[in-house]
Amino acid sequence: MPEADSREADSGSADSGSPSGPVETIETGTGKLLLDFPAEAVARLTISNPSKRNALDHEILDAITAVLPKLDRGIEFRCLILTGADPVFSAGYDIGGIPAESFEKDAEALVAHPFPAALAALDDYPWPVLAALNGHCLGGGLELAITCDLRIAARGARLGMPPAKLGLIYGHTGLIRFIQTIGAPRTRELFFTGRNLTAERADQIDLVNEVVEDDELAGAAVELAAAIAANAPLSMKGNKLAINTILANPELTPEQERELVELRESCFSSEDFLEGITAFGEKRKPRWTGR
Repeated sequence: MPEADSREADSGSADSGSPSGPVETIETGTGKLLLDFPAEAVARLTISNPSKRNALDHEILDAITAVLPKLDRGIEFRCLILTGADPVFSAGYDIGGIPAESFEKDAEALVAHPFPAALAALDDYPWPVLAALNGHCLGGGLELAITCDLRIAARGARLGMPPAKLGLIYGHTGLIRFIQTIGAPRTRELFFTGRNLTAERADQIDLVNEVVEDDELAGAAVELAAAIAANAPLSMKGNKLAINTILANPELTPEQERELVELRESCFSSEDFLEGITAFGEKRKPRWTGR
């Protein structure tokens, strides 16, 4: 993958969705992954492959996998936004351009490696990740979104899983993610009907956490991410680790239970816990150190 090209962005309002602050552009061949910093302690990744409706190809998925570890720098970034370049979030896997003679091998290769690697990178990212669904979010794009911790959707967005209309049996790891997010009955509905859901319907079945007007999506996502990032770093990382551990292990081993108890107990001796209590009593903004 070509090296990242770092430059200063044109000045713009974070509420408008325009990049603000330093911008790193990662060239990904047929698409791009844009990185900017729209608020304090908030990073934003934007999938930008407009000619293919932000379809996910090898280069974009590899870029997501490569950049996420670089955004774990102490407490510098404490919330990440993942969004798409207007007018869509992502149309899913980029399989439209695969030649017929190599379709079976190439399509399976796309789904088998770079996609799971990108999802694993999101799972492993220790800070909360917010998917801002600015438009249609389909197929692999939707699984990418539900791998994030929270989802906020524009009212005009449509969310759907088309495997039933494509002759595809979806991977069991992806189905597990959907079952954990919306339960087995709604997962069956999503995969058996192949229907695209409105943002309001997605909200009703807990596929998204919040729905806002289309022109408010970028600003609302930054506002929510900034509010999350303003919280205690140890709490954000610790709670995400605990939640993910519980989800991955419905029956905790004694060792896992002990680790989670130790994780909780560790906060009582931390500098940030004392700072949080002190700041609350003094009615001021905490000055977190992550220690």
